[in-house]
Amino acid sequence: MTALTADQIARVKATAPVLAEHGATITTHFYKRLFANHPELKHLFNQAHQQSGGQPQALARAVYAYAANIDNLGALTGAVAHITQKHASLNIRAEHYPIVGENLLAAISEVLGDAVDQPTLDAWAAAYGQLAGILIGAEQKLYDGAAWSGFRPFAVVRKEMESDEITSFYLKPSDGGKLRDFAPGQYVSVKRFVTEIGVVQPRQYSLSDAPNGQYLRISVKRERPIGLPAGHVSNGLHDGVEVGSIVEVSAPMGEFSLDRTKTTPVVLMSGGVGITPMVSMLASIVASGSARQVAFVHACRHGGVHAFKHWVNDIASKHPNVTRAVFYEAVRPEDRQGADFDFPGRMDWPQFVSQALLPDADYYICGPVAFMRGQMAALHAAGIHAERIHTEIFGAGMLE
Repeated sequence: MTALTADQIARVKATAPVLAEHGATITTHFYKRLFANHPELKHLFNQAHQQSGGQPQALARAVYAYAANIDNLGALTGAVAHITQKHASLNIRAEHYPIVGENLLAAISEVLGDAVDQPTLDAWAAAYGQLAGILIGAEQKLYDGAAWSGFRPFAVVRKEMESDEITSFYLKPSDGGKLRDFAPGQYVSVKRFVTEIGVVQPRQYSLSDAPNGQYLRISVKRERPIGLPAGHVSNGLHDGVEVGSIVEVSAPMGEFSLDRTKTTPVVLMSGGVGITPMVSMLASIVASGSARQVAFVHACRHGGVHAFKHWVNDIASKHPNVTRAVFYEAVRPEDRQGADFDFPGRMDWPQFVSQALLPDADYYICGPVAFMRGQMAALHAAGIHAERIHTEIFGAGMLE
């Protein structure tokens, strides 16, 4: 991989303000161009995020960050790790990068026109080649260490409702082969053909049980967004996948995972369907026989959408090292008859701070973006160092 010259670095960095202003326009044009020229690549991209604008905006932010830090790539280490894990889960390969590069550079030229000269385009071509080399190398290491290559057929051996919205699918390899260990908190991609848009679509779902060598479990929320082109795959799984069905599943990936080498406390904080990786982490700690202190903190709308409540209650009652704090935003009359929640309203730190601010604890957060931002702000305000805060975000959103 050839290093960029000082002139190329200067030219790319100088375009950062332009990308801040026109980035979303460029990336939206890029995706339209890419899919027009290469419709066979639609299966690699979430088309709902394309229609909502989430994916073009996310790419625009990533391109801007690369331009702004072209002379300090170390600042992008975390972002590169996140991107490469997602790419490996989707089975994006080295041969896809030249196609993407050609269309991205053409989109920059076509949108900016005379505002960008040929030497600057050449600098961006070199910069893209550098970035592609970094990503390809990192992704190859992930592929080399993956439990299997590409997508593998799994049979649904059990289907179980966890709440009014979330259903679990227990998956076993249809080839009869064994399963390797994975890191609690990781996810897999699942492919389904979506009739409404006529293309296979991938979706990533956190694994929601401890590694056991026998099956994988994903717990899928039925998406019913108002006015958004989402929910095709989740609804297809809920309504069209039954025991005996075969689904295509990628190897587990993701840098958001429980550090099982530690014995210090863990605080697991989730909102809504963000509970799924936390259940995997808690199940793994319990299955190992560890006495590690765990605070399980969860927020949801009400008892009808509270997944895994009986399981978590049972774990907390049997294991003195596990405590629970549950918030219901809108308590229903029937919710008051049980003991499944602790606090009404949204998650409020002063109400459970004594349970959650544990010495030397690691904090894992997953849920809606606004929820995660709120919890991160509260942790920072409480003096928790950034290296002890771990987050996972679903979809194309961004925390910063």
